[in-house]
Amino acid sequence: MSFGTYARRVRDVGAPTARRHTALRRAVSEYCPLGFHATWAYVSATALPSPDLRRDSTALLRALGILEASRAVRIAEGASFAARRRVEKAAGLRTPRGAPVTRVWRPHWPTAAGTAPSRLGLVAAVADRHRAFGRLPRPDAIPVTGGPVTGGPAPDGLVAGGPAARLTELHGRLEACGTAYLTALGLPDEAARAELSDTVAGIRGEVRPGHAALNHRLFQWLGFADLLGYAGEVSPAR
Repeated sequence: MSFGTYARRVRDVGAPTARRHTALRRAVSEYCPLGFHATWAYVSATALPSPDLRRDSTALLRALGILEASRAVRIAEGASFAARRRVEKAAGLRTPRGAPVTRVWRPHWPTAAGTAPSRLGLVAAVADRHRAFGRLPRPDAIPVTGGPVTGGPAPDGLVAGGPAARLTELHGRLEACGTAYLTALGLPDEAARAELSDTVAGIRGEVRPGHAALNHRLFQWLGFADLLGYAGEVSPAR
């Protein structure tokens, strides 16, 4: 079903609140610019004063309104980009100009011109993904068996010796970056931003060519890092 169908079900005040709550979650699955779980955390936190979406009918409508407003901006952005590309292609320009198109595939909460995403919402989204990141297997907890004692790939894509220690360090640094952002209540200073940038560069440097098993884990880390970087980027520095 479509986003619009789920939105209408959320607005059906005659339906049980639990059913409308399920419809909102399905609407989020159709439009989740921060990823499903982070988007759900964002709209739940910003649907104040009562964020209990399972019981509060009014909060459900507030959350839907927040989601729809962002989606409308995203649709307008897409239409604007498509129109610009038609003009550029007609002029023989093969490479898109203007705003980076990569932003579409990375965490990004579209808002109307002159407005910023909710800091409360972004803090809630980062907190949710920070908890999820903490539940991922740590590099030093993943068995490295069947490979050489030092150097060389192990069957699961990890490397014994120095590289494994480097991954453990990077994992710890990224977790600390998330903690620093949350401790600062979404207002990271320049040092925190620089540390995140350096940590992300280190993680990207560990990505292997092809379909190495390690890459799957690193891409999970980078997914959290992209959200954290975006949240820090749109917040004013202290």
